[in-house]
Amino acid sequence: MHTTHHPFSLANHTLHRIDFDPATFTPADLLWLPHHTELTHAGRKRQAEHLAGRIAAVHALQPFGITAVPGMGAQRQPCWPAGLFGSITHCENHALAVVARHPIGVDSESLFSSALCAELTDSIVTSAERAVLEASGLPFPLALTLAFSAKESLYKAFSHRALPFPGFASAVITHIDPRCLTLRFLAEFSPQLVDQQATVYWQAGHTNVVTLAVG
Repeated sequence: MHTTHHPFSLANHTLHRIDFDPATFTPADLLWLPHHTELTHAGRKRQAEHLAGRIAAVHALQPFGITAVPGMGAQRQPCWPAGLFGSITHCENHALAVVARHPIGVDSESLFSSALCAELTDSIVTSAERAVLEASGLPFPLALTLAFSAKESLYKAFSHRALPFPGFASAVITHIDPRCLTLRFLAEFSPQLVDQQATVYWQAGHTNVVTLAVG
């Protein structure tokens, strides 16, 4: 599969982006993965995305002196080396990975259309959160995409402390600015984190947004 690697920085962390051409993917490409047999029955799209994500993860691990490909756990989650935490995300024809010595979560999303906003707004944010997004000065489709992505990143970074499947209503957005969003945890996310705040950093391109939460 043809891929290109583009590292970039966000909130003092290096993110590794792999752009890939799914038309060039062949099943034999999976042989690079030690756990390739676990993907035998996955669809072609899923296989290509998984491969791109693991390539990104290998790049992210190299600064820590590790060259092994992260395996796949019982819940199909990446298995990171002891003492390290990582996160992988896929969006359209690219994958991102980040690794740190503390819990971390990354997410990439295509910008929502106005029609998608109309369909999803009430399932992503409360009326109070919507007011925060509208007061941010950002175009509402961008702000809502950020809200969705930030909550995804937050769960990835704090999943080790979260209840199972906490949902979008389990953390509320209280502030958004050109650099980051602030979210407050509710009991539905974790009784131990109630009313604590977390910062999620973001940046936007022409067609997608990237968010990064640090646990």
